[in-house]
Amino acid sequence: MPWDPQRYEAFADARLRPLLDLLARIPGPESGWLPGRIADLGCGSGNGTRLLAQRWPSANIIGVDNSREMLEAARSRGCSIDWQQAELGSWQPALRFDLLFSNAALHWLDHHETLFPRLLDMLLPGGMLAVQMPRNFDAASHRAAFELAQEAPYREHLLASLRMRPVLEPHQYYALLAPRSAVLDIWETEYLQVLTGDNPVADWTRSTLMVPLLDALPQALRPPFEAEYRRRVPAAYAKSPDGTTLYPFKRLFMTLGVR
Repeated sequence: MPWDPQRYEAFADARLRPLLDLLARIPGPESGWLPGRIADLGCGSGNGTRLLAQRWPSANIIGVDNSREMLEAARSRGCSIDWQQAELGSWQPALRFDLLFSNAALHWLDHHETLFPRLLDMLLPGGMLAVQMPRNFDAASHRAAFELAQEAPYREHLLASLRMRPVLEPHQYYALLAPRSAVLDIWETEYLQVLTGDNPVADWTRSTLMVPLLDALPQALRPPFEAEYRRRVPAAYAKSPDGTTLYPFKRLFMTLGVR
């Protein structure tokens, strides 16, 4: 199933906030840091890439994503950015970068023990890696999907590829990255997202968590799987008296400067 830019951006404000929080921890032009080459890994429809271009207008900026639909949306909004369709897990750029930026993308890739060192090899001396990844996989929204995926008739299609904990613990990233870092900062933030709508948590996960699960199912099983998931989720996220739904969401951040 293709990624849907319109569905993904239905929660644009909540999705943009962690991106801005990550960007705020990167030295800007006011500090004298002027990266010449920047790559936005998993750029999606390019919201963050355009912010990078606004901050460093003279930089050579590449936006990389594996979704044709997302990149089409990015290109339609203009901006002098080189948009490239590629699988991040196998992407091999010809040149190294001053800044690798990735917001809510690397959790889709496996084997972080080898992925992150490979990303560091793409940096120039003195370069920086800045990453944000969801680490909300123990939340009820995600457990409901994982539990349903292990039930008949879905498990025979989903069990082998189920990724219940794709992101490491913060201390594991520290052990992996500290030996190659001149500066390393790792932190977590749990956002209390205030959502509206009849079933907003299921609407949120429909554009992220559910995409690969539905994609792995035969066409006939997709509607009942999604319907049952949407039935289960509201039990864990009751509406507040004002009609909103509170959805706590944990995210892991790291900024790293290489020697």
